[in-house]
Amino acid sequence: MIPELGTFALILALLLAIAQSFFGLVGAHLNRQSWMAAVTPTVAGVWVFIALAFGLLTSSFIVNDFTVLYVATNSNSALPLMYRIAAVWGAHEGSLLLWVMILATWALLVAGFSKSLPVAFRARVLGVLGLVGVGFIGFTLFTSSPFARLIPAAQDGADLNPLLQDPALAIHPPMLYMGYVGTAVAFAFAVAAMLSGKLDASWARWTRPWTVAAWMCLTCGIALGSWWAYYVLGWGGWWFWDPVENASFMPWLTTTALIHSLAVTEKRGLFKSWTLLLAIFAFSLSLLGTFLVRSGVLVSVHSFASDPSRGMFILGLLLFFIVGSLTLYAIRAPSLKSEGGFAIVSRESFLLLNNALLVAAAGLILAGELWPLLMDAFDLGKISVGPPYFNLVFLVPALPLVMLLGVGMHASWKRALLETRRKQLLIAAGGAIVVALVLLGIYRSIGAPLTVVGFAAGFFVMASALIEPVSRWRSGQSMPRAALGMAIAHFGVGLFVIGVTGVVSYKVEKDVSLAPGESTAIAGYEFKYLGAKPVTGPNYEAIEARVLVTRGGKPVVDLPTQKRVYRVQRNPMTHAGIDVAWNRDLFVALGDDLGQGKWSMRVQYKPLVRYIWLGALIAAIGGLVAILDRRYRSVRVTESPALKPGAAGETA
Repeated sequence: MIPELGTFALILALLLAIAQSFFGLVGAHLNRQSWMAAVTPTVAGVWVFIALAFGLLTSSFIVNDFTVLYVATNSNSALPLMYRIAAVWGAHEGSLLLWVMILATWALLVAGFSKSLPVAFRARVLGVLGLVGVGFIGFTLFTSSPFARLIPAAQDGADLNPLLQDPALAIHPPMLYMGYVGTAVAFAFAVAAMLSGKLDASWARWTRPWTVAAWMCLTCGIALGSWWAYYVLGWGGWWFWDPVENASFMPWLTTTALIHSLAVTEKRGLFKSWTLLLAIFAFSLSLLGTFLVRSGVLVSVHSFASDPSRGMFILGLLLFFIVGSLTLYAIRAPSLKSEGGFAIVSRESFLLLNNALLVAAAGLILAGELWPLLMDAFDLGKISVGPPYFNLVFLVPALPLVMLLGVGMHASWKRALLETRRKQLLIAAGGAIVVALVLLGIYRSIGAPLTVVGFAAGFFVMASALIEPVSRWRSGQSMPRAALGMAIAHFGVGLFVIGVTGVVSYKVEKDVSLAPGESTAIAGYEFKYLGAKPVTGPNYEAIEARVLVTRGGKPVVDLPTQKRVYRVQRNPMTHAGIDVAWNRDLFVALGDDLGQGKWSMRVQYKPLVRYIWLGALIAAIGGLVAILDRRYRSVRVTESPALKPGAAGETA
């Protein structure tokens, strides 16, 4: 009965999503109050039936119901309970149902927390979200149902992909999807604003907290994926410019630009075109990422499916929303002229440059992502675009972006009055250079050519982010949470830059073959192979090697590392041994059995690598603090008055 109930629940959700989009969009257009009032109940109904379907699928995994094809394909009776639950979104059909579940949750949150908005505007926002829901619920039902029957039932399941049997993968996809799907909310607000024709500063204020929330989730999701790749895949890298990694990074870049553009539109009523287009592009890139992951056009450990027919369905949705929204934008473009201006050096100019650099970075990554596909599609040959290309082209916009960040956050609106902060900025810059040089001395190496630039830029951004909070704290003044959140987020960005600079410049990697009692040395640490023994896990067999790490003859850590073979899929997996300290990671990954007791191993020294993920976490916390600003909780939001020339106002 579970598959039939799940399918029926999805059918009811689809019908209600159609009603949601109709009552929201048509009701607002015709000004039918009763229709607009019906939108919220339909949003709740969609959520209830999607949640029911999701709960039924989850229960099928928990009880090992192998009459469900999706369960039989992606689970096993020996699979631990946590991974049986995580297996719900471990493949295409279930992950798509999770996508729809999160979309319904976003719509429910918007319906619940946007009651202070004008009725017609709110109805349009929910109507657009309903339209997105129609597309993806229909996609789930007609091409990717997770409730297909398997007759006769399998005796046992084919097991979950061993790569996904990890705690981080229980959290990473839901968090990443919260960010992916959250871009639909900003898109819905932008389309609603264009439909209403009221493109003043108010809609930017209404949109901004939702955009920050989506950005925060996307930041955490990408960071979790990077962390998982670091310790699960066994190669010790934190970012490989994998095509699917790029598919999530591009929406992050455009959403970051959107947040800053919304700040200008809210404060000054400027950058309206930028803001609308960025909302469209952020959502479009999320859909593009969904297409790339599920169409089979890319090869990646992150890919979910390889069915071209499913890819064509998503491509159709992508074209519908892009063409429709851009057509609407073209119609409204003549009314997007903004009154007022700003000096060449001002907060607006810094934010404009910020947006240009972020969009350029996303465009360069998109070009590297699509160019091999286009070459292959037109029979122009096969090319491979990898890390060397992305490292180079991303550095071009990223380097000036980071260097300008520390100054731009202190500029005033209309014209930059930096005199009041000039002394603090000079001290911050000088201190950053000194600390960078000290780090070079500690590591006893100049490192890569841009090492000192990276360290100095990172420390400067961190120090600059602290100027305003420390100044207000010393004077006994309170700081708006939006401004405090901005400072925290920028501090996290600076810390991230330091982590990247340290690990790229001073990492040491070495592939060796060791017999028991033999050792190798890197970065002043000696790694001695003690021996190996067989161990048994809940659904795998493994060989566990132990490596004693010493420094100067003194023991540092005894690291275990495993080579696992899962009983069903028989895929060998490396479980790395990692020792964490405040300034470095020591990493050991067991390779292949070379015979006569010898094993190949990869040993690595990763300085400052943890600050990559800590910086991302701090940046996300900054977004959370910004969302809690009281102006986003006001009873009725009105358009911001124009600021006086030179007034800094509330920081972005």
